[in-house]
Parts: sequence; C-alpha cells; structure tokens
Amino acid sequence: MSQPESTPPRIRLNIYRALLCGVFLILVVQLWRLQMMQGEYYQEAADINRFRLEEISAPRGVIYDRQGHLLARNMPQLVVSVIPAYLPEDEAQRRELLFRLGDLLDMPMTSPPPVREARGEILPAVEPEAKGGPGILDIVSEAEAAPYRPALVKEDIPREVAMVLEEEHLDWPGILVQAEPVREYLYGSLLSHALGYIGPIPEEQADAYEADGYDPNRHLVGLTGIESAFERELRGRDGQKLIEVDVAGRKVRTVGEPQETVPGYNLRLTIDINLQQAVEDILQQQLTALHKSQAVAIAMNPQTGEILTMVSLPSYDNNAFTGGISTEALQALQENLDRPLVNHGISGQFPPGSTFKIVVASGALEERVISETTHLYCGGILWLPNRFYPEDPSLAQPFYCWIYHGYHGRHGSLSIVSALGRSCDIFFYQAGGGYRNQFRGLGEERLAYYAELLGFGSRSGIDLPGETAGLVPTTKWKRVNYSESWVTGDTYNMAIGQGFVLATPLQVLNAAATIANGGTLYRPQLVYDVQDEDGNTVRAFVPDVIRQVPVSAENLALVRQGMRSAVAGSGATAWAATVPGVSVAGKTGTSEFFIDRNKDGLPDRDREGNLPTHAWFTAFAPYEDPEIALVVFIFGGGEGSGAAVPVAREILSYYFSQVQGQSVP
Repeated sequence: MSQPESTPPRIRLNIYRALLCGVFLILVVQLWRLQMMQGEYYQEAADINRFRLEEISAPRGVIYDRQGHLLARNMPQLVVSVIPAYLPEDEAQRRELLFRLGDLLDMPMTSPPPVREARGEILPAVEPEAKGGPGILDIVSEAEAAPYRPALVKEDIPREVAMVLEEEHLDWPGILVQAEPVREYLYGSLLSHALGYIGPIPEEQADAYEADGYDPNRHLVGLTGIESAFERELRGRDGQKLIEVDVAGRKVRTVGEPQETVPGYNLRLTIDINLQQAVEDILQQQLTALHKSQAVAIAMNPQTGEILTMVSLPSYDNNAFTGGISTEALQALQENLDRPLVNHGISGQFPPGSTFKIVVASGALEERVISETTHLYCGGILWLPNRFYPEDPSLAQPFYCWIYHGYHGRHGSLSIVSALGRSCDIFFYQAGGGYRNQFRGLGEERLAYYAELLGFGSRSGIDLPGETAGLVPTTKWKRVNYSESWVTGDTYNMAIGQGFVLATPLQVLNAAATIANGGTLYRPQLVYDVQDEDGNTVRAFVPDVIRQVPVSAENLALVRQGMRSAVAGSGATAWAATVPGVSVAGKTGTSEFFIDRNKDGLPDRDREGNLPTHAWFTAFAPYEDPEIALVVFIFGGGEGSGAAVPVAREILSYYFSQVQGQSVP
C-alpha cells in the first residue's frame, strides 16, 4: 500500500512566509491606524496623563484700618487633595490606599447617615464620638467626573502629616499636598460684624458666580461684611501654569511661561482700631454692670459720613468660619437669643424713643407749627378726648409725660429748646399731633415726611450687606396691616418715638449727624480708599450726599440748641454726658418694647406694671463745629440718661484725649 505524498518543504515554507507577511501587514496597518488615524487622540491622552494645567490662586486683598494697622490678611495652610486618575487602578489597592489616608487624616471613609427623627425628637444617627464630615470615598466618587482635577479632601492638615505624605509620595499615588492661602482676622470678634468672613460659594448662587468667572468647587468668596460688599475689589485674578507630572501625579517641571496672578486690591477702612477697642471695652463694662448682653455703639464724622467705629455686642469670632465652622458651633451661634451673628447697628429695628423728637422739632419748626417763642404747657398728663364723644371727659385717654411717671411732676411752660433739653413728652404730643381745636400739630403725614427726609424708613446705603429699612408708619400702612384707621393717639406715640415707628441705631445716628452738620444727609461709608499691591490709590473716599434736608439753617440751629440744652441746660436729661473742655450736645431716649419671655402671649412688666425699656443716647461734639457724632443703644438697658449717657461720655472722653487730631497717613 502506497504512502500519501507529504507537502513539499518549499510549499510549507511559502505558506509560513505568507502567514508572516500577513501578520506583519496587519501590524503595519494597525500601526498606521494608531499613528495616522488615531495619533492625535492617543497623543492627547498621553499629554493628559503627563501634563496638567494647574490653577494659581490669586492673593486676596488685605484690609487695614485708617491708620494702616493690618486687620485681615492671608496665611498659608496645608491642604490634601486627591486626583482620581492617578489612584491605583486595582480596586483593592485603591481602597487600601484611601483607608490609609483616612486614618492619617482622621477622616471617615463615607459620610455619616443623616439625622433621623423618632417620637418627635431629633436623635443623632451616629455616636457622638464618630468621625464627622464628608467621607473620602464620597469625595473621590464625586471627583471621578473630572479625574485629572485635584479634589480637596481636607484643609489645615498638621505639618507632620504633610511631611509623611511628601517624604513617601511614591507610596501615595494620586495624593497631592499643597499650600493654600487662608484668611486670618487679626482682631477676631472686635471687627467681625464690619469685616465679615469668606467661605465656599453657596449652592444657590453657584450659577451666578460661575458666570462671573468663579469656580464653585475651588473659590472662596465674601459672605458677609466688607468681605462680601467688596468681593470684586478683593478677589484678584487667578493665574495658570502647565506642569509635567510623573506616574504618581507629582510635579516634574513647569512647561512654558506661567500666566501670572493679579492680586486683589487692598482696602483701608475709615475705622480706627484703637477707638474700636476702647468703645467695645467701655460698652462691655456697662453691659456687665447692668447685667445686660446686647448693645450698639457707632461713631461717625458728621461732616463726611465716615464711620469711625461700629460695635455690636454680642459678637463672634469670624476666624471660626475660616476653613469651615463645625455644625455644633454654628448651631450655638444661631440659637443664641442675643443673635451674635447679627450686626444690630444696621440690622436691629427698635423703637427710637425720645431720640425721634429731633425729627418732630425740625418738622414743626419748618412747617411753622411752632416757633422759637412758642410755649406749650406740660402738666404731667394730657387728656385726649374721645373722637366720638369729645364732650365726655370720662372717655378721654390719658397721655403721660415721663416726669409724671417717675416723679408725679410736671415741666410747666416750655419752648422748643427747653422741651428738647428736658425731653418733655407732652410738648411733643402737641407739636406732633396737635390738641383738640386749641393747637394744630404736624399731623401724621408731615411727621412721616420729615422722618423720611432725615433718613428714617429707608436704608442708608452703608457699604455693608444686611441693612434693614426700619419703619415709618403711615395711615395707609396701618390700614393695610391692621385694618384700622389712624387716630391722634398713633400720632402722639409716634411723636415720642413709640407706637409703630422702628429705627436702626445707624439711622438715629445719621439723623443726629444731619442736624449737627447743618442739614446734609450723608451715606455712611466704611472704606476710606482702595489700593493696588504697590500702595497706589485706585479709588479714594469721597463724601456721598444723599440729600440736603429742606429745613432752614435757623430752624436746625434751634434744634441743635435744644440738644445742647439736653446736656448743659436747666433740667438737662443728659447732664452726665459733660466732658471737661468739650461742648457736647445730644438727645436721650427711653423706649418701651414688648417682650414675652414666658411665651404666654403677655408682655413682661415690672412691679409697677411698666414695660421694659431700651436705653438710647445720640450726641455730637464739639457743639460749635462737630467732628464726631455717636449713638449708644442698650437693649433693655432702662433709661437712656442712666445707661447710655455714661457710655457716650467715656467714648467722647477717649476720642478727644486719644484720637482727635490724628490724620489719615
């Protein structure tokens, strides 16, 4: 039987060669496809792995007081970020690395579960000692959307931790340690309401900030105070640099020329830090003596509108918000009944009491309701007849003067100057609301008109966020809000700063400053100038006139005489404001207010049935040529003459002995 013929060697060799050529051809085609067809794609991918565009944060502008003392600056802090693209690809190795990082940074791997509610009580879903804050795995998961972009893990890490990560960086691929600037407020609570603080962009405002060139995931912005109001000036412009990195994501070199940062502008405030400290000390001492906790003191230059000091107590340390405040600390601040986060000088609304009488005096004189020679009689009580039964004295409503309540006394016949000096309520009841057919008063419409002219009922426009407008009530306002008609008694109450009228301490101060300077209502300002990094002035302070109040110089001079009489006249209510060698003018105020501490819907009253009162005093000096005007307000402090006046005296004494004459460098 014959054997089959085997394939000749030459044929087998040719087949083998053909196979080799085919494989080689396939490799050539694939190489051509990779290099020619997809070369740009893979080159770009390689560059993405090898190069990274790194943002360089611009230094935020610093803030000084009017004498050049540093108030807010930038300090470096160490932060840890993660770059997901450089983390180990193996899931087990990645988790092991992140667990090690969590232990090193004392951070949880995942965020704690949300707070749960049980039987009407809010209970923590984790043990108190459990680590809080966002988890590392959650941070990495969110960062996967931009894997080559550093995602912040933790700020303000200890130097020892940073050294461990840097010295053993080959064992920590994808983990980045950087030095980032952090805001430091050198005087903390002393200036927190004026300066404010910075923080992450609020989620609801992210789109607006992003449209303005901000990165919501990276940039911090001013959230309150000057930091917020002057965000555009302070922010600066970020730079960029292209860097080459190794397989662990560490910088190897900078490629090309970096785009330099443009630092933010610096601010110099109108506030004097030494005066600010003295005013806070004086105010706090009085609060301690009175066992009170809430007060305001503001001083300004009445000729320009420059704020010299602004103290609102209680305060808070704005450094606590640097890097993020804890939930517990924030909750404690928010639940504090004295509202330390609120600047009561511009946001608190209170009945202004007798400080409002300067409005009535200005309007009544200008409208010729009264004149310099007009005398009205105070018998301690004024009986206002019932409008429906004017002839029935048993239905008449009594309106008391403060001197009757305190001493069962009376002021007798008074002129406008002596009425201001003695703060006679009955004089201003009649000047504001008239009396029967015997005397025509201003009336509610003209009273509201002059109040608004002097700055009540609207925001002053101070360069701080959060200012409130107060309230100047009108006939229409009462009808809309209470479905009731305006009555003469409402005008009487308004004429002495009670009833529905509400004002901020800044509004009371601005009205007094307008009287002091002869009728110019200025917009209060806190920034003296804006400077670049070389100290060149970019924008200088310019007094901003809101309006010239249409009250004659002669009439304003009479009001000033009345305010001087309140300090140095017969029966002066503010005699304790006397400062040796300085002529002081002012106006006290004591305003009743409603407070329900027992939560039973009834106002707290003392043993005599009186409501609690706020203490007010507003003043200016020197009387002949005013250079400082101030307001002191003590929440629930009692009488203005007893609680607020001594504080003002100490502030004025300090100013004229330590501050007066200092020029801005």
